[in-house]
Amino acid sequence: MRLLQVAQRADDLDRASAFYETLLGAPPTARFDPPGLLFFDLDGVRLLLDRNAPSALLYLRVDDVVATLERLGADVEVVSPPHVIFTHEDDTLGPAGHEEWQAFVKDSEGNTVGLISFAQSR
Repeated sequence: MRLLQVAQRADDLDRASAFYETLLGAPPTARFDPPGLLFFDLDGVRLLLDRNAPSALLYLRVDDVVATLERLGADVEVVSPPHVIFTHEDDTLGPAGHEEWQAFVKDSEGNTVGLISFAQSR
């Protein structure tokens, strides 16, 4: 079994499309409006932005949390700035010998999105 799709609430598809296109570095893969559905590909998992979906807390792996925040720009609301939450001693939840960095932002629709990256431990 594997995860196929995650839905996230988006009241304004154009605004949400612009935000997620900047965050993900890729355009949407499909749009159906009506009824108000927008899809992005997350490495084989569909991200569905839907006017009727509940808000979800997404955690997205990015190459570099700090660089991703810079790319999103000064207008993005940072809920929690970049910080190390854990150093992985083994490969149970992340690569051994790496720090796990996280930051949280609000997307264009008011949903909280977690950003995660890994950096070699110092």
